[in-house]
Amino acid sequence: MKTFTTALALLLSLFAMPVTSHAQSTQVSTEYLMTVYLPTERKAIDPTLTIVNILPGGWVKGPGINGKVIAPGGDWIRTLPSGALRQEAKLTIETDDGAFIHMSYVGVVAMSKEAAEALGRGEVLNDKSVPYFINTPLFQTSAEKYGWLNKVQAIGKMVELKRTSTEAYVKYDIFIAR
Repeated sequence: MKTFTTALALLLSLFAMPVTSHAQSTQVSTEYLMTVYLPTERKAIDPTLTIVNILPGGWVKGPGINGKVIAPGGDWIRTLPSGALRQEAKLTIETDDGAFIHMSYVGVVAMSKEAAEALGRGEVLNDKSVPYFINTPLFQTSAEKYGWLNKVQAIGKMVELKRTSTEAYVKYDIFIAR
């Protein structure tokens, strides 16, 4: 009987344990890293895949990094059945002091019909007209000065987007996630 009583007490104590909630237990903060400007040209492969070539004239500017974007570079954009776009991009930065930094990112774009029409008319879109245009850059370099970039995850958000027959570009603000 004593064994049964002990087992019953143990079983009841398990049910009396407090339930842990699945509430937020940490926070993510960001630190501004740089702005990236990329002149582009689009090549539609089919209705679901567009290749975006990054053209000469791109640049990066920030408190600790400045330079130009050099060839080759591109962005593969897939259109999902939902209409959302998925990005996969790679580019190379040559800093003002001669270092080379590989930057790659994936991202998601959710654009309304109205924003797509405005883009088609040649209007400059911003983060208010396309509220979800987010990417997640990673960096790789052997330059000692910029080696810390190998150890961070960044988050990018579109600042401006323009596409006409004579000019097309995207501009992102890039932040380090902390």
